Amino acid sequence: MELFALITPMTLMLSTLGVIGGIIFGAIPGMTATMALAVFLPLTYALDLYQALALLIGLYVGGISGGLIPAVLLNIPGTPSSITTTFDGYPMTRKGESVRALKIGIVSSLFGGLISAVVLSVFAPALADLAIRFSYVEKFLIILFALTVIASISQGSMLVGLLSGSIGILLSLVGTYESNVGGNDHTRLIPEMLKPLLRNGFSLLPVLIGMFALAAIFSEAERGAEAGEHQKLDLSKSAKFKMSVFKGQIINVFRSGLIGTFVGLLPGVGGSAASVLSYTQAKNFSKKPENLGTGVPEGLIASETANNGLTGGALIPLVSLGIPGDSTTAVLIGAFTLQGVQLGPLFINGNPQAWNSMLSSLIFSNIAMFVLMFFAIKYFAKVVFVPKFILYPIIVVMCTVGAYAINYGIMFDVWTLLIFGLVAWVGCKIKLQIPPLLIGFILGRQLEVYFVKSLESFGTFTIFFTKSKIAWVLWLLILLSIAWSIMINYKHKPAISKNEESCGCEDE
Repeated sequence: MELFALITPMTLMLSTLGVIGGIIFGAIPGMTATMALAVFLPLTYALDLYQALALLIGLYVGGISGGLIPAVLLNIPGTPSSITTTFDGYPMTRKGESVRALKIGIVSSLFGGLISAVVLSVFAPALADLAIRFSYVEKFLIILFALTVIASISQGSMLVGLLSGSIGILLSLVGTYESNVGGNDHTRLIPEMLKPLLRNGFSLLPVLIGMFALAAIFSEAERGAEAGEHQKLDLSKSAKFKMSVFKGQIINVFRSGLIGTFVGLLPGVGGSAASVLSYTQAKNFSKKPENLGTGVPEGLIASETANNGLTGGALIPLVSLGIPGDSTTAVLIGAFTLQGVQLGPLFINGNPQAWNSMLSSLIFSNIAMFVLMFFAIKYFAKVVFVPKFILYPIIVVMCTVGAYAINYGIMFDVWTLLIFGLVAWVGCKIKLQIPPLLIGFILGRQLEVYFVKSLESFGTFTIFFTKSKIAWVLWLLILLSIAWSIMINYKHKPAISKNEESCGCEDE
């Protein structure tokens, strides 16, 4: 099949290594799938696009899946998408069914990942074909719609989230606005003494690595390397797993997988929403809803199927529209940037081999995740107790070397890494929200370019409202997104105290 024509021993090896690395990052509380991609991103500099995709998608799948290990064993979600895994996973561990719970979660993760891969292969090309017909006006509105996601992913305070996104947009405009995209080749937003360094603005990749890898390390270092509380957990005495546990759960599996994929398709909603929504539906349709939360496989299946279904769904807007739905897929944009490939409506038709490589990597990564975790889960579970003072110095060195090498040895990229790492770390302390800031940084320059190009092409502001029926549909989606965000923020605001507000540094 053409889909698997680009599979080579090298891509298989990199995908497998990516899954292993992702599982380790996902299994250690405080380290996430986003952090895994950010740390390993510089390594793709030495790889071709297909090999880079194999490694990074392996990290993505492994990172999301690895979150179930601390969720089941320690009652600590390894990733936000594993929150509802703790509801039934940890009670099963307390019953002496830890390995059984882990293997139920692993099989469910496989089902969710494969369902999302099928949906990705069907819907992404169709959405890209539609987007090809878009003019600069529709492209501007698409980016504007994507930026409304900032309101929906704001944690605690929508106003702070919008401020964070605005700061990100402002930072994206630092540098030269080139004449080939409607500018005048003048630098802007740069002090005179920094013009030689910032003529081309801040490089995306050091910004990504700094904000997600370095900032997380600063935060963990501040907390201190605390020893685990469950060092004596004995997995050898656990009840055994049998596939018969999935008997009668087929509808639950497909419903949860599709919910996870659909939520992933919606920019900014996130894995925690996918797992919560899936778990809620499982409880609504359960014959014994009162049992969920007491340690039953049904709830565990719903949660893990949904959060792995998220992976394929989140890639749909990325490859078809060039819009990152969350911080993890935003890091994937960095990989394509490094390889000189532009994501968007023309990506699938213009890069069929890269598209097939992405699909095959997603399928193989899910299979590799299943094989590795199912048969070696007792060994991966030990990762939870690895001292962080051993891991973090290695990660800092990898980040620094990677940032320096990305643009052929520019020292300012290392300073960018440190600056944005400190910005994210300090920003969390003052309740600045990092995911909105990052999305604003990634999309800000495109928003400006499409706005200017639209005015150059049509010469009037009214064109944004009268260009086509598609423009009206996009305006409707923008208004609905804003209304939904306001409603959700208003609904949850009373339940959020100042101590509970989050800067959004934790992500998948």
